[in-house]
Amino acid sequence: MQRRPDEVGLRQFDLNLLPVFAALMRERSVTRAGESLFLSQPATSSALGRLRAFFHDELFIRNGRVLEPTPRAEALMEQLGPALTGMAGAVAGAIPFDPATDIRTFRIGMSADIGMAMVPVVPLLREAAPHCQFIIRTANYRNIPHLLASREANTVLGLVTDLPAASKQRVLRRDGWRVVRDRDSPGPVDLDSYCERPHLLVTPRGDLTGFADEALARLGRRRHVVMGVPDFGLMPAALSGSDMLCLVPEGALEAMAALGTLSRLVADPPPFPCPEAMTHMAWRLAVDQDPSEIWLRGKLVEWLARR
Repeated sequence: MQRRPDEVGLRQFDLNLLPVFAALMRERSVTRAGESLFLSQPATSSALGRLRAFFHDELFIRNGRVLEPTPRAEALMEQLGPALTGMAGAVAGAIPFDPATDIRTFRIGMSADIGMAMVPVVPLLREAAPHCQFIIRTANYRNIPHLLASREANTVLGLVTDLPAASKQRVLRRDGWRVVRDRDSPGPVDLDSYCERPHLLVTPRGDLTGFADEALARLGRRRHVVMGVPDFGLMPAALSGSDMLCLVPEGALEAMAALGTLSRLVADPPPFPCPEAMTHMAWRLAVDQDPSEIWLRGKLVEWLARR
C-alpha cells in the first residue's frame, strides 16, 4: 500500500516537539517553557535544537532575555495552533484529575475587585489542590481577550465585553449597587445630594463617565465627577475624610469589608434605578472539557458566586 505524503511527513517528525514549540511561542523563554511542561532546561534546549533542524530555521532569535519568533515560527504557529487546540480538547476528557494528588499549573486572570474577593479563597485552593501551581494575572476589559487568545490564562473572571471566538462564558454573579461615602459626611444620600456632591469614579478605561450619567440624564439630572481611580482598592482611602461619593457594586463592597478597609465608610442605596453589576467567568474552548479546568471553574463558582 502506498503511503500518503502527509503520513510520511508525520512519521519523520516527533510529535512530542509540538508542545515544546507552543510553549516557546507562549513563554518566549527556554526556562519558562520547560517549567510549564515540567522539562529541564537542557531537555527544552535539546527539543528546540531538533525543531530548528527539522524546519531548517532558527525559529527563535534571542533579543536580550526574550526569544523572538522568526517569520517561519509565526507562520507555523498560525497553522499548528488550531490543530494543537483541537488535540488538547480531544484528549482532555480522557485524562483523570485528582486535586489531592495531581500536579499541574492553573492560569487564572481576574479583575481587581475579584482579586480582593479571592484573598480568603487562596488558602482554600492550596488546601484542595496542594501540589498544583496557581498563576493569577491581572485582567480587565482590555486585556481579557488577549489573555485567552494567547493562552496566558485559561479562565478569566471580571467584566467581559469582547471574547475570542474559541471561548465560552457564564455569569458568575449579579450584584446591586451602593453609594459609598465617608461616615462623617451627610447622609443618607437622596437624588438632590447625589447630584450636588462631587464624585469618585472607579474607571479602568480612564474616562470620567459611566452608566450613572446616562441614568441621571434620563431623569434630567447630572453629577460632577472630580476624580477617577483605576480600581476599587484605591477607593476607600480616596473617600475617607472627603465629601465625595462613589457608586460601588455590592460584590466589591463585600470583598473590601472582608479585608477590613471600609471602617471609615458607609453605604446608602442609590437614589435612582441601576442595572445589575454582572461579573463573568470566561474560559478557552480548548479546556471546556478538561477535568482539571472543570474542577477549578466549579470551585470558583462555589466560592465566589453570589449566594
